[in-house]
Amino acid sequence: MKKIEHLGIAVKDLAASNQLFEKLLGVGPYKEEEVASEGVRTSFFKNGPNKIELLEAMTEDGPIAKFLAKKGEGVHHVAFAVEDIKAEIKRLKKEGFTILNETPKRGADNKWVAFVHPKTTNGVLVELCQEIGK
Repeated sequence: MKKIEHLGIAVKDLAASNQLFEKLLGVGPYKEEEVASEGVRTSFFKNGPNKIELLEAMTEDGPIAKFLAKKGEGVHHVAFAVEDIKAEIKRLKKEGFTILNETPKRGADNKWVAFVHPKTTNGVLVELCQEIGK
């Protein structure tokens, strides 16, 4: 794993949260998009070399809606940039981690993504991200 790629924060209202984070960070989101396969709307903020992804549920039965219902707004996941997502999935499985989606899927911000089950990472949902095209 190369670095923390971003922190994902589940929010109830993306527009209101965008305003809040714009005030907090002093800059607006550099990107907003929908990821239909995950049932979310996202926005991304940069803060120095770091990124924050805000996630709003588009459906009542998607993973973000379930997270919000169970835990409320807050940190949803930590994403790590990887060079080769398939090799990283294979390595983590060999180390005993449970991978939620063993075939990488298209995520937000031009990334291939896969998730590591929080039951195997001390309760933290871990996302692996690889730039599409690499």
